[in-house]
Amino acid sequence: MARSFLFAQDDAAVATTRLIATAASSTGFMKGMPGAAPEGWYRVGGDNAGFLTALHEALRQTYPEAGATFHAVRLWTNLIWQPAYLAVIAVHLHGAVPDFWGLSQDRRGIYVDGFRLAGRPQRSGTTTEMIADAAGQLRVATDAMLAEVNTLERLRDTPARRLLAYRMAALMLWLRHRRREMSNHDVLATAEQWFGALDLGSHVALQPVPAGDGSEVLIVKRKGCCLDYLITPERLCASCPKQPEAVRLQRQTANAVAERG
Repeated sequence: MARSFLFAQDDAAVATTRLIATAASSTGFMKGMPGAAPEGWYRVGGDNAGFLTALHEALRQTYPEAGATFHAVRLWTNLIWQPAYLAVIAVHLHGAVPDFWGLSQDRRGIYVDGFRLAGRPQRSGTTTEMIADAAGQLRVATDAMLAEVNTLERLRDTPARRLLAYRMAALMLWLRHRRREMSNHDVLATAEQWFGALDLGSHVALQPVPAGDGSEVLIVKRKGCCLDYLITPERLCASCPKQPEAVRLQRQTANAVAERG
């Protein structure tokens, strides 16, 4: 039976609970509950000064030598990861888009982890329509988040956008493992829709590379650096643009082949 474009109000709580359950089962680590924002949680458009100050101070105390730019990056990546996951899960696994202004986020030490989602009506439609809806909300929300980060530490738009682009690209590869029927062509086309809707196309790409058995796997070609090398200098991320290109390709290809199984 086809979904209607708009869930009725009476169905909003059921749809919200189902989306939260889908997020938990598809990731194994997302922890959400239906409901309004508890006091002290982060909420786009809310008074988040206390939440962000506490997270910032926890990062400074844990990584004092990493520096202000690292702290700014961690503030940013902490705030965006759950909304990004929920946007992709809502469109491609759940089949309807929630109102992200009803999303609030919890903090555990130096990590933003755990969320609440208000039981509001959700919108369904074609995949293209839902991507446009989810990406539009995500763009507004992340613009607000970046402005808040900049009240504590300076983070320029370009590196912030590159990190959001990497998160979305990695989610496209994650989605491929949950939607096994998707071909490389399908993943690339879906990624282009998301990158275009979020205006991220110049900041990241999915790169087809030979898998060694006549087939190809997809890897992320990123421009932005997460700065994790400042706390783990002995180890660079597999996709890190700071390492030689041949090393990056070898490491990412090996990982992609292993994950394919």
